[in-house]
Amino acid sequence: MAVHASRTTTSPLILVAMILAVSMSFIDQTIVAIASPDLQRDLALTRNEGEWVINAYLVALAATFALGGRIADAWGHRTMVTVGVAGFAISSALCGATPDTSWAETWLITARTAQGVFAAVLLPAAISIVYGSTPAQRRGRSMAMFFGLTGAFTALGPVLGNYLLEWSWRTIFWINLPVAVAALVAIALAPISRARRSGGIDWIGAVLVAAGMALSVVGFSQSDDWGWDSVATWACLVAGAALLVLFAVVERGRVTPLVRLDIFRLRGFRVDSMVLFFAMIAFVPIAYFLSVYADVSLGLDAGGASHMLLLFFLGYLIAAQVGGHIFDARGAKQTILLGCLVGIAGYVWWATQVTTLDPADQTHPLLLAGAGIGLLLGPASADAVSRSRNASYGEVTGINQTVRNYGSALGFAVLGTLASHVFADRFASSLVGLGVRRSAADELAREAATGGSGTADLGSVPRSMRGAVEDAVAADFALGMRAVLIGMAVALALAFLVALRHPGDRPAREDTPVDTSSAV
Repeated sequence: MAVHASRTTTSPLILVAMILAVSMSFIDQTIVAIASPDLQRDLALTRNEGEWVINAYLVALAATFALGGRIADAWGHRTMVTVGVAGFAISSALCGATPDTSWAETWLITARTAQGVFAAVLLPAAISIVYGSTPAQRRGRSMAMFFGLTGAFTALGPVLGNYLLEWSWRTIFWINLPVAVAALVAIALAPISRARRSGGIDWIGAVLVAAGMALSVVGFSQSDDWGWDSVATWACLVAGAALLVLFAVVERGRVTPLVRLDIFRLRGFRVDSMVLFFAMIAFVPIAYFLSVYADVSLGLDAGGASHMLLLFFLGYLIAAQVGGHIFDARGAKQTILLGCLVGIAGYVWWATQVTTLDPADQTHPLLLAGAGIGLLLGPASADAVSRSRNASYGEVTGINQTVRNYGSALGFAVLGTLASHVFADRFASSLVGLGVRRSAADELAREAATGGSGTADLGSVPRSMRGAVEDAVAADFALGMRAVLIGMAVALALAFLVALRHPGDRPAREDTPVDTSSAV
């Protein structure tokens, strides 16, 4: 049983252990994206396959996060953090061991999916431990510190990626192994409660939500290859939506549902969740798109892409601390609205500069865009969790993070399709303007849009035109990037409109924080 006591501080070792535990998954959000151009070239992956290396992780994470939260409650947070760290490390090693063969794509995407599943086991348990071990009056600052420091690990990804890529892209996965060892040692030493919460696990609901989310993301992601007139595209989208509706119907009749949908009747929780859904569209995919843009349009190596991404995270980290203080003093609504407005301004400004093909012009927009996300992300997450009643931390964080990660995966798929269509259309027009026949231009544009990094076979283009064609690739890919940034600004605008409905109060959970000073 949990021991209740009055605490004014959180054990520093608990915070250190949980930050180390989740750091691998946060590092992976950016380090894999930075390595994506090298990885795609080395394994001869197409652009779509390269995107799936990123999105397979996000889809698996979103599809199994609610289940991970429920399992953490039933089997114990400490146990599942340990299992999650070990499993994530093993699947990372398998990613690094991807064979250079015709089935490299299948191996790597399968291993990335396994990483996502183990992250879904790890993250809800870790977040629940941090939140549940912190006194109510300090939760805003504690969660801001937690998300800020884990965000720092996200920002560390570009630095590590730039350094590790001097050897091989495989090292970006192997770097997780020493981190996992340190995390397991810290977990063993930290005074984390072994308490469990009784209740069954809704495996049918888990299958329905996982299949529904996966199919909907596959439909959007593959629409570029299959086409919008393809039966397969619409079959995935319709089946995915139907399964999610069926999931909602089934959950209402469960005694112990995987997701307590009645929580969404609380306006504050519903608004926070929708804000996070839209905000994650503008946050997680940025590392991948920025890395490919830096490679194709700017001609930068991993170091140049890392520098640009670090500017984004510098704005994020500074603003995250400001957002945490505003949340503690005035509640979530003000910092969420401010974050949306700052983020919109940053992304729109960035969109106007991205086609200049000069990294210096993008410094301040990058900082501003990152600051917008930093202001709203921690407060919206903490506020959503604090609004639940009669629900465990694992359950609520499972719901909250499922919404976030589904937004990331779906946004990645939609924005990838948007970027590809814009680039292909503009590049075909550029080729026609250079004197290439329309049929040949369309074929080259399709090849470039689906190639590994916006490249195409220019063998059919006269040698005298190749320099101009390469310039067109860089300029037209930048237009695709501009479309992505505008799409992200639109997502934040939707988040702002939703946030206007936030009740603006400052709820406090009624349940007493668990005393983790002694392990049972």
